Amino acid sequence: MTIRILLADDQESVRIGFRLILDSQPDMEVVGEASDGRQAVELARTLAPDVLLADIRMPRMDGLEVTRQLAGPEAADPVRVVVVTTFGLDEYVHTALHNGACGFLLKRSGPALLVEAVRAAMAGDTLISPSLTVSLLRHAQEAAARPRPARPAEALTERETEIAQLVAKGLTNAEIGAQLFISAGTAKTHIANVQRKLDARNRVGIAAWVWGNGLMK
Repeated sequence: MTIRILLADDQESVRIGFRLILDSQPDMEVVGEASDGRQAVELARTLAPDVLLADIRMPRMDGLEVTRQLAGPEAADPVRVVVVTTFGLDEYVHTALHNGACGFLLKRSGPALLVEAVRAAMAGDTLISPSLTVSLLRHAQEAAARPRPARPAEALTERETEIAQLVAKGLTNAEIGAQLFISAGTAKTHIANVQRKLDARNRVGIAAWVWGNGLMK
């Protein structure tokens, strides 16, 4: 299956570079380009891409609001959004993930990580630039020092707790499956159940719950 990708960045040179990288992949195709946030939302609703790569600082509407409208809890037809930006500020990362982004990359991350982020988004994983992971873990550790989050309305099973711990370690669906001798699809199903029970928006929410409850091994 070909992954259909929409690019949203106000710099034409960036869009050209991304298109060259992604169109060179046998399973990817750039189906549209937007030069501002509002156009990105309009094109996403018209073209229904599999993945949207969105910059943060764009005219008319920033990438964080684009993410909220297209991938947030109120989105009628959610789109997989990967934020790709020059700015790795903590507040940007957390806001993007809270708004539903399934990836956050710095533009200096390089072509290989860009391609990997698109494939991860399609697989239901969240890829974050390695240089930002330390910051996220620091926030998770700080959260662990606060009062423990409320218990979920529906308790996690032993297997779901085990999977939540592996998510908190940053493992992908495939890596979780390999470690537990289950398929990546089964791991994905378990993770979806964990998100539902914890009312977590994404994998970072699961990790925060694990750290906050002192369950990290």
